[in-house]
Amino acid sequence: MRTAVLFSGGKDSCLALHYALQSTDVKCLITVVSENPASYMFHTPNITLAEKQAEAIGLPIIIEKTKGEREIELKDLEKAIKKAKEKYEIEGIVTGAVSSVYQSSRVQKICDELNLQCINPLWQRDQFELLQEVIKLNFDVIIIGVFAYGLDDFIGRKVDRKFIDDIKILNEKYKISPCGEGGEFESFVLDADFFKKKLKIEKSHVEKDKEGGRILILDKIKIVKK
Repeated sequence: MRTAVLFSGGKDSCLALHYALQSTDVKCLITVVSENPASYMFHTPNITLAEKQAEAIGLPIIIEKTKGEREIELKDLEKAIKKAKEKYEIEGIVTGAVSSVYQSSRVQKICDELNLQCINPLWQRDQFELLQEVIKLNFDVIIIGVFAYGLDDFIGRKVDRKFIDDIKILNEKYKISPCGEGGEFESFVLDADFFKKKLKIEKSHVEKDKEGGRILILDKIKIVKK
């Protein structure tokens, strides 16, 4: 099956891409760049770097811009999926959805309207198992956004075994989603098993958002050989 993968550059979409590459013919990535940092549908921190990630992976990418207005932004996602269908004759869309019914149901609706299969390889999986798998597969993942109490010291951290131990404590204490499914944190993948090259951060800084969250802005990043 020819597929396109909805791609944010974070750990979940990269893990979904890992599975898609094993079982489908992935033709392209699809990224929606939202002007609204509080988008209901789309990952926003460092989203413009998805193009660099696609280059390192070695796949073409379709980028669609949106103002990020609730529900209206779905029309922009539909435009991007239509472009993938027309250009690459895709038959299915792969998502990294884990537990968000809001996101998965809306992607499913678009796929139904466009006669495409919607594939969610991570759906309803145990979130700690997903984190363990990311580590087992040697993904190089860093935390680039924290938006919940107790996570301030997590900004810039790698997703490793210590991360899992610490997020487990916060999950038990504050009910924080281990994978950040409630918007508690965002991640960025610098390397994975399917990357042909890897990304190296050369310059970055931390900014605070209006709600008190912290975002690691990747000012300068380059593609290097593995």
